[in-house]
Amino acid sequence: MKIKDLFSERRPVISFEIFPPKRDLPIDGIYATIEELKSLQPDFISVTYGAGGSTKERTVEIASSIRNVYGIRALAHLTCVGTSKEEADLILKELLSCGVTDVLALRGDPPAGMDINSVPRHFRYAADLVAHIRHVYGDAFSIGGAAYPEGHVECDDIEIGLLHLKAKVEMGVDFLITQLFFENEDFYRFLEKAKSIGIKVPISAGIMPVVNKKQIERIVTLCGASIPPKLARILSRYADAPEALEDAGVAYAVDQIVDLLSSGADGVHIYTMNRPWVARRIMENIARLLRELRKPKERVKVS
Repeated sequence: MKIKDLFSERRPVISFEIFPPKRDLPIDGIYATIEELKSLQPDFISVTYGAGGSTKERTVEIASSIRNVYGIRALAHLTCVGTSKEEADLILKELLSCGVTDVLALRGDPPAGMDINSVPRHFRYAADLVAHIRHVYGDAFSIGGAAYPEGHVECDDIEIGLLHLKAKVEMGVDFLITQLFFENEDFYRFLEKAKSIGIKVPISAGIMPVVNKKQIERIVTLCGASIPPKLARILSRYADAPEALEDAGVAYAVDQIVDLLSSGADGVHIYTMNRPWVARRIMENIARLLRELRKPKERVKVS
């Protein structure tokens, strides 16, 4: 079973995202993180790349371990930036040989200090990478793509961004995972617009628990997400109280997720930032909701 099949059989789909350690750091710590996340029974775990395609070797290694050592479905990120056609095919073949059959096709970010247009790449856009994977490998892979509820940071026109997203889906994307957002109404408006132009694939909502003020301010600057007044007040009030901020950030994320699940979201993708204890606190709060939502539907007898 691939991730695309989960959305048909096990909604809502709950997933986590982790990132590999930098090349100059030992890799062992990430496996302790995965071990803790495994006990939370996610439907899959995604593994990112570093900017400019760095840590790509570790992404494959970690995705393989998630699949073969920990027995969890793995979603391996694959980016256009920093990846030639030959490298992409080498990675894709290696993933298949490891039994990893799910990839998230992304354009990716340039290395720090570099402009995206100055980075050589065979695939200019994620849609080009998706088309290549689908053309060469057929249905061997389930392909995910990124979506942006508040619009892409490099595209001011949300309507144009949606048309680009539709083109990417038409190239062969099976499901979408959104960039992080902190206001659910932004997500619901995005869903409505996406459906109105014929985007029918499942869309999982990306949620990042806020536990560090400086970190989240840096991230939203890079990705273009906005911080609503309610969250801004939390950040301001508890900026110098890390434990209190974690409590408030987890509560805020739980509120978002409860609303999303109650509104019928296809899935929730939690950006863990390699903090399994935060993921655990969230999962403990939504465990009963998930059990209720995943109960088999009773068939109504017709007399």
